Order: sequence, then structure tokens, then C-alpha cells
Amino acid sequence: MARYTGPVWKKSRRLGISLTGTGKELDKRPYAPGQHGANQRRKLSEYGLQLQEKQKLRFMYGLNERQFRTLFNKAGKMKGVHGENFMVLLETRLDNLVYRLGLARTRRQARQLVNHGHVTVDGSRVDIPSFLVKPGQTIGLREKSRNLDIVKEAIEVNNFVPEYLTFDADKLEGTFNRLPERSELPSEITEQLIVEFYSR
Repeated sequence: MARYTGPVWKKSRRLGISLTGTGKELDKRPYAPGQHGANQRRKLSEYGLQLQEKQKLRFMYGLNERQFRTLFNKAGKMKGVHGENFMVLLETRLDNLVYRLGLARTRRQARQLVNHGHVTVDGSRVDIPSFLVKPGQTIGLREKSRNLDIVKEAIEVNNFVPEYLTFDADKLEGTFNRLPERSELPSEITEQLIVEFYSR
């Protein structure tokens, strides 16, 4: 199943969640798209709720179904709570951490930066967005990539870096200090529904 590349705003409104991370999509019209969007009173079935939660998380992080499922299975082999482990693994993806450090305005932009070879981990170029960063590793930009417009624009607007990361604005690099706690991850996701979806 391919990664979704269609209109993000429409998808955001359908799922009732900001997929760009800006929240702008829901400011104007906080209801589903389409002629009857504001008046839809359809109650979702249990399966529908589980599927919707899975789609929310999958689109939020910009993964295709295969990548999503692979990471979900990996989380199941770890000690601890399956759903929480899954959320933490998603957060440790390189493209996500580039976004969290404020080097890109959206995860989609961050993925492009990684794909095009602009990003380094511990000084070595890594062009795999799904690369899982380990605590203690440092994420930076290649020398010639530091003047990219999308990076400059992102840094101008970003004013929040999560506590599990440290960002050095002069060097344009950040350190992944520790794994995030569940309370630091998207609160609008009920990951237990996703575990139930895949356990059907």
C-alpha cells in the first residue's frame, strides 16, 4: 500500500486531527470535508474506531502500511506495553526527529531532507527516513545543506523542542538524549485501539 500523498488538509479534517502539526486545517472548518461534513452524525463501529485511530497515526507520521505494520510488530517484541513501545519507536525515526528539532516544518519536509542526503547522524550521512535513532546520537545537517531555504524558514518559526532532545541553534544539530515518555507523545492518539485493530 503506497504512502498517502494527497491533500493533507482534507485528510486532516476527515480524521479530525492536524496532520501537518500546525493545527491550521481544523481552525477554519473543524469537521469532515464534503457537502454534509458539518452534519455527519454517523456513529463509528468498534472496528471503525480502531481503523480510524490507526489511520490517524499512520498519516501523522507519513508511513505506508507495510512500514507501519513492521514497526508495530517490532514494538510487540519489546518489553513493556505494546502500544506505548510502538509510539516511542515511531518517534525515534530519523525523519520525525528532524521535524521535532525544527529543521523542517512538517514531517513530509523532514523526510525529503533525509531522502536527499542532507542529514547526518553522528557526523555520517544517513538518507533513510526510517532509520531508528538511538539515545545519545546526534542529528545534524551536512555543511552545504545548512543554507537551504526550507531549513532557514523552519528554524525561524520553530520555538519548541521536546525535552528528550537538545538543539544547538549555532551548529544546527540536536542530540537525542533519551527515549520519550508516553506523556510527551501525541495525546490525541489512543494507541490501545491500534493494538486491538491488529489483534483482530
